Amino acid sequence: MKRKLKFCLTLICLFIPGVFIANSQTLVESIAAIVGNEVIYLSDLENNITDMRRNGNKTPVEQLTCSLMQEMLVSKLFMDQARIDSINVTDDAVEGDLNMRMNDAIRTAGSEEALVTYFKKSMLEIRRDIKKTLLEQQVVGEVQSKISKNITITPNALKKFYNSFPKDSLPVVPAKYALSIIQIDPPDNEENKADARQKLLDIRSQILAGKSFNVLAIMYSEDTESAKTGGEIGYRVRGELEKPYADAAFSLTKNTVSKIVESKFGFHIIQLIDRKGDMVNTRHILIRPKVKPKQSELAIQKLDSLANLIRKDSIKFENAAIRFSTHKDSRINGGKLVSSNPSSRISWFTLEELNPEMYVKIRDMKVGEISNPFKTTDENNSEVFRIVKLDNVLPAHAANLKDDYQALYDAALVKERAQVFDRWVKNKIGITYIKISDEFKGCDFLKNGWLK
Repeated sequence: MKRKLKFCLTLICLFIPGVFIANSQTLVESIAAIVGNEVIYLSDLENNITDMRRNGNKTPVEQLTCSLMQEMLVSKLFMDQARIDSINVTDDAVEGDLNMRMNDAIRTAGSEEALVTYFKKSMLEIRRDIKKTLLEQQVVGEVQSKISKNITITPNALKKFYNSFPKDSLPVVPAKYALSIIQIDPPDNEENKADARQKLLDIRSQILAGKSFNVLAIMYSEDTESAKTGGEIGYRVRGELEKPYADAAFSLTKNTVSKIVESKFGFHIIQLIDRKGDMVNTRHILIRPKVKPKQSELAIQKLDSLANLIRKDSIKFENAAIRFSTHKDSRINGGKLVSSNPSSRISWFTLEELNPEMYVKIRDMKVGEISNPFKTTDENNSEVFRIVKLDNVLPAHAANLKDDYQALYDAALVKERAQVFDRWVKNKIGITYIKISDEFKGCDFLKNGWLK
């Protein structure tokens, strides 16, 4: 109803005496275009250009204006289709993403004040603009999903797609490695944890005695990024924080300091800076347990014994991983390492995807070889000890259907969807009321059916 009302008001304005610039077919100054029931305001286009300029875009202004105008027109075609198909997206659908975008923007700028100064807008206006963009992106995505839901790539179509590349211009796939690991944590790690807790207790006592949390965070926190800003991590919703950290943070009152909180990253003390609805801004000091030289020696000896037993075939690597490894994700798979990203559980890695210690060990190994024990860090940046087995290597090569079927399938699917969307847009242009301000008539893309 709001969209219909806005459209009706726009049309009424076009017939009010005094708002015509030239004749009855010319749009009022503040409107750049009308697409069906959707309106593109000149101020929105100008704001987008200004934001891109602030972010370093040096494209000539005429070219940038036409490029953004084309993007906005296409987006409005999808938005108009969403109205026809009764596709609605609620504010709740983008609230989490909105909060993350706001937090990222504040962290990048350094503070809310710096963000306001940078954009020359209030926080309310910045949040409103980001929310509007996210809602539109969500709606466009819903329409595109509906249009492309039945698109698949047959084996013959994939082969045709692959053969369309000149053989000397096929993309080169970097070498990939399949690995298995056995990991053990430092022995007697509870002692290390107790030491970390005690260090934090001493720091907390200093804060309660009047010393600056910010200064002590800079001096002692092992979260090196937040330490630069006195431990401050910016506004976060509960879902962005580790549960123990979130539980403590949301239970605090302003400027109070938590008791010691243990998370998978180590031990924290937390101070609440501010709370806005479902978001909290906190600062923290992180201390991780430290491994003592004797503990390192014992861990290395244990892994060395295991490696020798495996090499002598006294125990299978897979069985040793199940029995002794503390790496939960790989242990259940007999030590096979997979990506920690839940949306991409791949078991092949490039060297660049491994941490430095793993990189050094793997790069010169042969398939089937087991490394000597070494100290490294896990996904939580905690010190651990590992041996690694090189299960297989896929050498760097030009992409081919046998080794890179899924990657080529995904690329073909992206291309096919783009072509389907392009055909849909051309058809939609032909059946949709479109009016574009004369000041954009010099944009070349408008020759492709936009002008009627």
